[in-house]
Amino acid sequence: MSEDTEKHRALLSVLKDARGKGDGSFEQAVVDAFEHVFAHLGRLNDHVALGGPDGGDPHLKPGESPTLR
Repeated sequence: MSEDTEKHRALLSVLKDARGKGDGSFEQAVVDAFEHVFAHLGRLNDHVALGGPDGGDPHLKPGESPTLR
């Protein structure tokens, strides 16, 4: 099983366990799940986008200098 699949199952498990507790754990589980979703979306966007969010130049790769473009 992939590490990401394990992470998804863990996030779902925490969400299910936190339901109805009223101690803030459900809200924290939702925040954690959304952070993970947004990380996926960011990677997907970086993979498929030709430019930045405004359609401009492509995102810089780690360590890439903008002056080399």
